[in-house]
Amino acid sequence: MQNFDYYNPTRIVFGQDSIAQLDTLVPADAKVLVLYGGGSAERNGTLAEVEAALGGRTVRRFGGIEPNPEFDTLMEAVALIRAEKLDFLLAVGGGSVIDGTKFVAAAVDYPNDPWQILETHGAQVTRAVPMGCVLTLPATGSEMNNFSVVSRRARQAKLAFSSAHVFPRFSVLDPVKTYSLPPRQIANGAVDAFVHVMEQYLTYPANAPVQDRYAEGLLQTLIEVGPQALATPQDYDVRANLMWAATQALNGLIGAGVPQDWATHMIGHEITALYGLDHAQTLAIVLPALMNERRAAKRDKLLQYAARVWNIHSGGADERIDMAIAQTRAFFESLGVKTRFADYGVGAEAVDKVAAQLEAHGMTALGEDQAVDIATVRRILQAAL
Repeated sequence: MQNFDYYNPTRIVFGQDSIAQLDTLVPADAKVLVLYGGGSAERNGTLAEVEAALGGRTVRRFGGIEPNPEFDTLMEAVALIRAEKLDFLLAVGGGSVIDGTKFVAAAVDYPNDPWQILETHGAQVTRAVPMGCVLTLPATGSEMNNFSVVSRRARQAKLAFSSAHVFPRFSVLDPVKTYSLPPRQIANGAVDAFVHVMEQYLTYPANAPVQDRYAEGLLQTLIEVGPQALATPQDYDVRANLMWAATQALNGLIGAGVPQDWATHMIGHEITALYGLDHAQTLAIVLPALMNERRAAKRDKLLQYAARVWNIHSGGADERIDMAIAQTRAFFESLGVKTRFADYGVGAEAVDKVAAQLEAHGMTALGEDQAVDIATVRRILQAAL
């Protein structure tokens, strides 16, 4: 196992009717900006419930944060906070709203052009406005980590940053709030969480059985509850387990002390920036092709994955790897998340365009061993057509 320094200060308040606890979680004298996405949080009563729990505090709203949070939109929130001297942020939504709120929190007091926060991946962030979360969409794990991804369509860019200053102080997770989500969002969430685990697990052996078994348990849980969440949308236990698995998938614990990949995500970000596909859709396109392309480097973990996650024990090594990749693709497809560019009307031009964007953003040595160069990316993309 590798050396690691694990830190996660986010308090999790989990369960039905837990939004009421905001009254004790948010400072009594806070001037709060509630940030959210589309109108669903307003239509289903979640915003009203949040504001009732906040009681007599000064509360302002900022809606319209996009599924891939847009830099220019977020800067409008920054301007509002500065103008009204608001001092606590509350994200109500899924990963995009939470990611956007993290960027806003870091940008309010940033002394230079806030785009630099993303260009430097958060290296220059020295403080942030405190924030909390009310999670309504299980997917990204953003509610319990310090990562954020922001898009800027004018530059066809989608960049990530991290900073210890943007850990949420708390996150409220009420599975009931997922009941009204469209099936597409639930399916995307299950795929997103699954690939988060895979990015930290499917690398090479590091003599870390605790992390491996934990990751395998999360993968098996997602395989089990993902289809159930679509079939029985108001099953509390199913939604609770999906929500908690998605949070655990990227709260840093299974990635502590082990090598991590993230090439699928870096490639996927560029696909979203260019073509507007959902984040999870890009992951479902890239991962099976990447698994096959990188089968030699990932051989030992692919065989472990085949045996422990999919119970594949018969056949030669290459046959077992083929079966594991096929099972992964079939799982995504069973959720209704397609796994080929052609399924989304994207043609062979994507190979050159995505490769060019990665090169422009300096993403030329990806993966756990930095061996995924632009030529490798092209082969992965070609195989995903």
